Amino acid sequence: MSIQRWIPAVAAAFTTLLVSAPVAQTQGLNTIPVELETLPGGYSTLAAALRAAGLNTALAGPGPFTVFAPSDVAFRQLPAGTVDSLLQPANREQLTRILTYHVVPGRITSFDLQPGQSATLTTLAGLPLQVQVAANGSITVNGANVNVGDIPVSNGVIHGIDGVLLP
Repeated sequence: MSIQRWIPAVAAAFTTLLVSAPVAQTQGLNTIPVELETLPGGYSTLAAALRAAGLNTALAGPGPFTVFAPSDVAFRQLPAGTVDSLLQPANREQLTRILTYHVVPGRITSFDLQPGQSATLTTLAGLPLQVQVAANGSITVNGANVNVGDIPVSNGVIHGIDGVLLP
């Protein structure tokens, strides 16, 4: 798969890392769905949503994937009843669109951009995400803060965020 096809506006640093990242360094680690179940900080709501949408199997595949994972606290910031509603079978299409908006093809780490840089990434939902690195090194994704970054898994990387990204 061509990097240019899925990340058209990414800086050269992304291209270099994604092409040269050694796969062997993550062998033996859990896949994305398994890791979300065990991460400290609470990501069980996201794990349950992935199961409800039927995406847990896809995100256990070879990847690589980068997941911007909202914490349980982030999900609790949504209006009351939103999560319960989205988990209903009748809302599976909407849930899938929201969840795939949190996933980018490839393995993208916090070291891919320097302070002051930004990049637009294309999600599995086919929509853009804006990633910005502040001068102090803090990272935001569409305004949500990356509070736990670079969690390696066998098929990609997870970044914990403090907000739910809505397409």
